[in-house]
Amino acid sequence: MPIDASQLPSLHGPAVPGQLNDRMGIEILAASLEEVRGRMPVDGNRQPYGLLHGGASGVLAETLGSVLAAMHALPERFPVGLELACTHHRAATEGYVTGVARPIHVGRSTSTHEIVLTDEQGRRTCTAKLTCLHRDTEPTI
Repeated sequence: MPIDASQLPSLHGPAVPGQLNDRMGIEILAASLEEVRGRMPVDGNRQPYGLLHGGASGVLAETLGSVLAAMHALPERFPVGLELACTHHRAATEGYVTGVARPIHVGRSTSTHEIVLTDEQGRRTCTAKLTCLHRDTEPTI
C-alpha cells in the first residue's frame, strides 16, 4: 500500500542533519505518487570550469527518484538505488536546476523512474533513469 508524502519525514527537513541532500541544498517542492519535484542550486555544485557538476545532477536525480520509490514501496519494503543512468544535454551555470521524477514501472521488487532536470529557462539539462530494488528489510547504518 503506497504511503502519503506527509509520512516521509525527510521531505520536511533532513532526517539526519549534514547529509548529502542538505549539503547540496536540495529541496523537495512537491510529492505525489505520480511525480516528485525538487530543486538544487547551481552555486556550490559546480565543477572546476564553472558548470553544474554532472555528479550533482546525478545526486538530484537519485534523490527525487528515491523519494518517489519510497512513496510507492514503504512501509512494507525499503527501496535502495540499484542503477542510475544520466545523459547530460546542456550546461547550467547559475540559478537553480529543477527536477521532476515520474514512474516508468512500479512493481513489488523493483521500480524505475525517469527524472528530467531543467534550468531556470525551462531547458532540459539532464535526463536520468533510476532503478530501485525494494528490499524486505530496512537497510542498517
